[in-house]
Amino acid sequence: MALLLGSFLRNQRIILSASLKRNFQISKPHPPRRECHVRCLRKTNATRPALLPINGRNLSFHPALKRCSPRDSAGVSRCEHFHTSAPRRAIPAPLVWMVLKPLQKLLAIILGRSIRKWWVALPDNRRQLLREWMWLQRWRLAAGAGVTLVIIAVLLFTHLDQTPLTGRTRLVVFSKENYMELAALLSNEYMEEFAELMLPVSDNRQKVVERVIQHLVQRNKDIPEISEVDWTVHVVQDPKVNAFVLPNGKVFVFTGMLEAVADVHQLTIVLGHEMAHALLGHSAEQASLSHVVDLLSLILLTAIWAICPRDSLALLGHWAQEKLTQLMFSRPYSRKLEAEADEVGLQLAAKGCADVRAGPVFWQQMEMRDRLQGELELPEWLSTHPSHKNRYTQMDRLIPQALVLRENCVCPALPKSDPRVVFSKSVDRLLENAKNQTKSVGELKPHGPVSSLPTAALMALAPQPLSLTADQENKVQILDNAAVTSEELDSADPEVQCSSSEK
Repeated sequence: MALLLGSFLRNQRIILSASLKRNFQISKPHPPRRECHVRCLRKTNATRPALLPINGRNLSFHPALKRCSPRDSAGVSRCEHFHTSAPRRAIPAPLVWMVLKPLQKLLAIILGRSIRKWWVALPDNRRQLLREWMWLQRWRLAAGAGVTLVIIAVLLFTHLDQTPLTGRTRLVVFSKENYMELAALLSNEYMEEFAELMLPVSDNRQKVVERVIQHLVQRNKDIPEISEVDWTVHVVQDPKVNAFVLPNGKVFVFTGMLEAVADVHQLTIVLGHEMAHALLGHSAEQASLSHVVDLLSLILLTAIWAICPRDSLALLGHWAQEKLTQLMFSRPYSRKLEAEADEVGLQLAAKGCADVRAGPVFWQQMEMRDRLQGELELPEWLSTHPSHKNRYTQMDRLIPQALVLRENCVCPALPKSDPRVVFSKSVDRLLENAKNQTKSVGELKPHGPVSSLPTAALMALAPQPLSLTADQENKVQILDNAAVTSEELDSADPEVQCSSSEK
């Protein structure tokens, strides 16, 4: 026992010595200085770590943290400086899930394939015995499966949440803080990706988008999810018709979207739609659903690779399983979120005193634009977004409610001419002219009379017609006109409190 105790104490001394060597920098003792100016001492302490004498040797400490003793009778206070490492930030949970997602599928494939090979290698008598054992234990296996389902259901119920404005019950497994950290990482990546394509602050297009965003935030400041976020606008020089808003308030608008809208009212409705995605937390909600569906589909994926006799059939079953999951869960849910963002975005635009009747007109213009460019129109059940026709039809049903909300917010009166009626009549007139031209020429276009309509003419079919061409000066002039039009939005009293209707 004495030998063991002595060995233990010797090991502890060695461990303590090694720990001190790792945490402190041991240096040779310096000869004492007799005289030194106070300024010299301060400069030395600022440029060199403090030295603490321990057992005849000086241990160097980092001056980041110090602990001082009370002053003695001579008025001297002794301080010990300690080095502290910077706190490490945890990786956001959604980012961890995105990294582990392919690994989970790979493990499920390996497990299912291993089960299949093990089953094939079993003799016939062992297979029969295993079948008989499973039949005898069927009630216990069923009970275990039932308990597992109950646990999963309890976990899902504990992560139920409600949307801020619509009050819809949803599943959110990621916390808001984790998703904000992921949004910060994504915003940094986008800033690096679009660094050379960002428009300067002095650009008129940048000013118009900033003005619309500021106005929407000011008029909807009664919503905490909007007033508590620092909104930042970035306009990217890109012909794509796209705009998106990250959960942390970073707004990215492509110049192609500015060319697609006809006036400031349509731009307000589009930006309201994107802001609705952010304040409703649709990205976290969609990622949560995808996470749960992927975890449950791992069981089916393992069964596919375990049951299929060959790898080729297993690969085909794997592909079919992914497509069915997308068609049955991911894409319908994405279209549902888009429809909800259309509704909430229209309410935000109504509170911003925009002409909400321009919303359906915008999607009609997008439908015409796609036809003119010859883009293939996929069935809605294959897309993550509703079709243009369904979007302007659904938005047209929401116009009366949005007009009431706009009136309650004490907004300026709208012109009597309805943009929807103006657009419909203009399209009918252009179709009639194109039909007459086709008869006179004696040619039949493959896409019908609509394909003969000029793009600029269709884009001019708006509440306040503005001719959009490829000329850069014309674009700036159009946005200048839009900026002048936005003066009407600021004429309403921003202090008037009006709340969006909740379901």
